[in-house]
Amino acid sequence: MTYPFSALVGHDQLRLALVLCAIRPDIGGVLIRGEKGTAKSTAVRGLASVLEAIGDGRLVELPIGATEDRVVGSLDLQKVLRDGEHAFSPGLLARAHNGVLYVDEVNLLHDHLVDVLLDAAAMGRVHVERDGVSHSHDARFVLIGTMNPEEGELRPQLLDRFGLTVDVRASRDVDVRVEVIRQRMAFEADPDAFAGRYADADAELARRIADARASVDSVVLPDKELRRIAALCAAFDVDGMRADLVVARTAVAHAAWRGADTVGEEDVRIAAELALPHRRRRDPFDDPGLDPGQLDDAMNEAGEAADEDPEPEPDPDPPGGGPSSSTDGDAEDAAPQSDSGSGSRTSAPPSATFRTRSLVVPGVGEGAPGRRSRARNRTGKTISAASDDGYGVHVFGTLLAAVERQRGPGIPRPQPGDVRRAIREGREGNLVIFVVDASGSMAARDRMSAVSGATLSLLRDAYQRRDKVAVITFRRQDAELLLPPTSSVHIASRRLARFATGGKTPLAQGLLAARDVVVREKARDRARRALVVVLTDGRATGGPDPLGRTRAAAARLVAEGAAAVVVDCETSYVRLGLAEELARQLGAPAVRLAQLRADSLTDVVRTAA
Repeated sequence: MTYPFSALVGHDQLRLALVLCAIRPDIGGVLIRGEKGTAKSTAVRGLASVLEAIGDGRLVELPIGATEDRVVGSLDLQKVLRDGEHAFSPGLLARAHNGVLYVDEVNLLHDHLVDVLLDAAAMGRVHVERDGVSHSHDARFVLIGTMNPEEGELRPQLLDRFGLTVDVRASRDVDVRVEVIRQRMAFEADPDAFAGRYADADAELARRIADARASVDSVVLPDKELRRIAALCAAFDVDGMRADLVVARTAVAHAAWRGADTVGEEDVRIAAELALPHRRRRDPFDDPGLDPGQLDDAMNEAGEAADEDPEPEPDPDPPGGGPSSSTDGDAEDAAPQSDSGSGSRTSAPPSATFRTRSLVVPGVGEGAPGRRSRARNRTGKTISAASDDGYGVHVFGTLLAAVERQRGPGIPRPQPGDVRRAIREGREGNLVIFVVDASGSMAARDRMSAVSGATLSLLRDAYQRRDKVAVITFRRQDAELLLPPTSSVHIASRRLARFATGGKTPLAQGLLAARDVVVREKARDRARRALVVVLTDGRATGGPDPLGRTRAAAARLVAEGAAAVVVDCETSYVRLGLAEELARQLGAPAVRLAQLRADSLTDVVRTAA
């Protein structure tokens, strides 16, 4: 028994976004972002149940581990081998036609599959050109993705492809939380009786959706509101024209939902609240969302632009230009922290981030698709064929095997034993563990600012390469796992914005902490390879024989097979070369902090094989 859609407590914006996409699927779907236990899946299943009343409530769930063949369809190998017939086997997108396609944890889905889903949702059709198959079929569905941002973000290019985005969180209002508990326990005690109490409300909702669908094509979008939409999107400086189109479609759907025949200002505002927040993020470190006051100001300005008569002559000055749009100097303007105290202080604001040199794990892995290191996976380029390994059918290799076996006249008829799989080589994401020296030897304000900026730059690089990241700092007598392995660099950047510094330099503890993370992650995912990036000047103090303990810790880390890179943060005039010595112990390259920028050298950094 499905929990009734009308019984959901709160989440008004979420319910509205789902309804609007049900009225007009070409909006492009809904991405629901939120912490665990916020009824994301419950809302999606409830919507599918409502849509059953109007004939298209089929809910198709796409598993995270689905292959591209299963999603879009492929050559029907059984018919080829049995009957010699060139036939197409439909995938999940065909099953989802006129229904709801639901992707839980869409942020963990491979990027190329997300592209396929969003293309199909936007065009309403699927085109397949692969394995000797050329096929096209309708695929109109309501696309809904859910994700927990703490488990990793979608890349901005993919985030923009979703029509609407809603952020949900559990209410902090005690009365609301009490009602949620009461409703859920009543449902669990007697699902049929509970659903019966909301049957009329869900039926009325289905009727309203059907009526809105019937009238949406006749809703008028006046030029005034069209100009308001264009001015609003320009004011928020969104890229391209997709935002304008989505806001327009959503505004039309909302007008139909409220029974109006013409789009008004309220429709545009609601559409903007749902369609613009996720399109304003230009950087993985930016906070998502849309400030209501800023939206009010933009709506007022857009209203003035909508009332103006269009002028044929372009404005020579670009909108939003001038000194006020500059963001240079933000880091320098931040107030410094006091360095007084007993050897413990807060790190200086990070210096500006930059594009870093490439850090690559040697060899060929088999981990999750990403962009850092070479790997054998299902998303790479086909390089050969094999009979017992690989991803997908290697059609040419299969036919050659059939010809070789048949060795005679006539058309080759492949048999099951002739099937060859495609060996593909692409890229994988790694587990990148940042080990940051936060001790007194690194505590000078300008040095720590540079180290923090470099770490944030490496985090941005990790985000772009689809890595998991972990952050360890070491100071005084111990190391701290500041951030357990995660795919969310936004959270990592917030943790690194300010952290305690000062004290002695337990370098060995930092290396041992990295080794512990490597061991734990191996148990969870043996295919994901680790890259340990140590940012330090190489000094080790505190306790007996600190240098000996560092050598022993380095040996234990090397024994786990983790690749490493040492970023040498020493800035003194007379160099001691301790970071370079640490790099030799780890069998790793050493890169000076000033040389970490990608534009400072022509070669990339590669760890020793």
